Amino acid sequence: MEKFIKLSDTAIPLAIENIDTDQIIPARFLKATDKKGFGENVFRDWRFYKDGSVNKEFILNNKNYKGSILIAGNNFGCGSSREHAAWALAGYGFKVIISSFFADIFKENALNNGILPIEINIKILELLLQKIENNPTTKLSVNLEEQELNTPFGNIEFEINSYKKLCLLNGYDDIDFLVSKKKEIEAFEVSYKK
Repeated sequence: MEKFIKLSDTAIPLAIENIDTDQIIPARFLKATDKKGFGENVFRDWRFYKDGSVNKEFILNNKNYKGSILIAGNNFGCGSSREHAAWALAGYGFKVIISSFFADIFKENALNNGILPIEINIKILELLLQKIENNPTTKLSVNLEEQELNTPFGNIEFEINSYKKLCLLNGYDDIDFLVSKKKEIEAFEVSYKK
């Protein structure tokens, strides 16, 4: 994984509540077990019509909005526990997702795939969605070390599991973290055998 320390970028507002993992990546795309290629099908049934033509009304197809930050309505990532949803979002280029609530399994899958889910107060979320919709060039900044999201309404502190924070800051997945502790593990094994 890439290290995540700070990010400053524009955002894409997706003011829809209860976005489930099947809407993020439809089940018919779950045949692969490799992360590659999922990004092109993120929100597939909203981005494209059944005949394959582009839905110009959908926010990801609006050229005014771009960026690696997705701001979504309440209860993002609900539904089935497919890790493919995180693969699709990461493959599309999202590094941060902001909502007022995330489904627990989705949140863990996002963190395991280098995406930072940030939960904020629902009233601030509504203001932020409106601000970005009205001004697509608005930039947001994320400082993971300080656990702060800088918005037009001021700095917002956010919570993150300390282990997942350590992994993101260092670009570790769970295996990388264990490898980083190899010397300590070997030292423990030697002392344990005595």
